[in-house]
Amino acid sequence: MRWLIAGLIAAFASPALAECREERFEGLPFTICEADPADGTLRLWHENAEGEVYGTFDRLEAALSEDGQRLGFAMNGGMYHDDRAPVGHLIVEGDEKMRVITSAGPGNFGMLPNGVFCIGEGNAQVIESRAYADGPPDCRFASQSGPLLVIDGDLHPRFLENSDSRFIRNGVGVTEDGIVVAAISDRPVTFHRFARFFRDALGTPNALYIDGNVSRLHAPGIGRSDFGFPMGPILGTARPAD
Repeated sequence: MRWLIAGLIAAFASPALAECREERFEGLPFTICEADPADGTLRLWHENAEGEVYGTFDRLEAALSEDGQRLGFAMNGGMYHDDRAPVGHLIVEGDEKMRVITSAGPGNFGMLPNGVFCIGEGNAQVIESRAYADGPPDCRFASQSGPLLVIDGDLHPRFLENSDSRFIRNGVGVTEDGIVVAAISDRPVTFHRFARFFRDALGTPNALYIDGNVSRLHAPGIGRSDFGFPMGPILGTARPAD
């Protein structure tokens, strides 16, 4: 019933909202959202002008509406601590909120190589964290997470095809022609399958894991807005309200 209602909403949605769609890969459902960084709508959010973390899609949508904008799509955009501060590097509107972390560590974030998703002026890229630290590009927005899913066309070397670790996962990659593809699995998947989805189905030679278990998506064009605990950084597009 949920997907029937979503389909009816999508059928009558404005074409400008239709940034996201459902796809299947190896029998499992995924939802992807595409954005062209050249149009200037793709960005990251974390705090408002008063230093309050947005945390939820609703709060961010309300803040955008005050400026005559709306969310095209949005998803959690980086790992965060209990206070919703970013675990790794974060740049918002050119302002560095958190430094780059290049050391190995516990958990998925520290499973090197990890990476940084950088949104520049009219372009976007996924860069290995140590390469990024050695020569930071000019990023208007950036978020560090880990591990890298796809590295120059290869899967992360620590991913196991027969792993029994399965979660709802989300990530972001950039195609050969510069289109950003954000994706979320609609069923629990392994790292290996999620990475192959980016490489083999979406055609992204480089892709970055954002998070798992807490992953969620706001996609009004297909009638979807996931609920959950407050988030840290949020990745998405902002478009005119009209």
